[in-house]
Amino acid sequence: MNVWDQFKAKYAIFDISGKLITVLFLTSILGWILYFTYSPAYLQFVLPSGFLPALLQPWSWITYGLIHDDLWHFIGNALGTYIAGRYILNIFKGRQFLTLFFLGVLAGALSFILASGLLPTFFRSPGLIGASAGVFALIFFACAYFPESEYRLIFVNIKLKYFAYFFLATNIVMVALQINTGGSLAHLAGAAVGYFAAVRMKEGDDILESFARIGDFFTNLFKPSVKKPKSERKAKMKTVYKGKTASSKTASTVKSTDQKKVDAILDKISASGYESLSKAEKDYLFKAGKD
Repeated sequence: MNVWDQFKAKYAIFDISGKLITVLFLTSILGWILYFTYSPAYLQFVLPSGFLPALLQPWSWITYGLIHDDLWHFIGNALGTYIAGRYILNIFKGRQFLTLFFLGVLAGALSFILASGLLPTFFRSPGLIGASAGVFALIFFACAYFPESEYRLIFVNIKLKYFAYFFLATNIVMVALQINTGGSLAHLAGAAVGYFAAVRMKEGDDILESFARIGDFFTNLFKPSVKKPKSERKAKMKTVYKGKTASSKTASTVKSTDQKKVDAILDKISASGYESLSKAEKDYLFKAGKD
């Protein structure tokens, strides 16, 4: 196998968070190359400040979230994406994960455009780059949906809700002290999206479903295209009968029972955290999330 084939083989076994990190790394490298070789092309990916420049460069509302200032900037966002994915992808599907990420990126863009347009003196910044707003949406979703779950930080276990409090306080202080005001405001916008989505999802309102097609689009970008043999492309004719049969009723009953079991496990997570689940419950929840 050549290098490209090896890369594709490795990429294929990643979950959606790993694939997102890989794409962010590649697009960031492209951005660094453009920055040092032809900066005008690089600036096309950066979200400019102010109303008019941003309106004239609408693609940058998304592309700014695909590039990073330097390697450490990327590593921080990659780590946040990976940790959030460990919790979110145990229950939710890849398309919901990506939908949430890009909603956070868009929220960060809108907040930056409004702030730099209305208060240009306070929010002084030539442009915005980085996936932080999308990553904050993922992190705050995980922290709000699994507040009692713990993450081991060096030698101690810390509940996710305390990470949210820390990040929230830090970015509010940074805005107040005018330290990276545009970036910090974008972080807060992404965090608001993640928190709101988690609260609504816990109440049974899947607001991400309204944006599922966007998530499907980006998910399909990350999937290798597989051509089916011609013999498999032709759909076989089926005879469909109206009305519920005994088998369909049985399937409906089983589906209802499964949903009740999933709801009971989710209630247990809300009350005691993800770590309180038994291995069997974790496996069942993971399988249900993939169906």
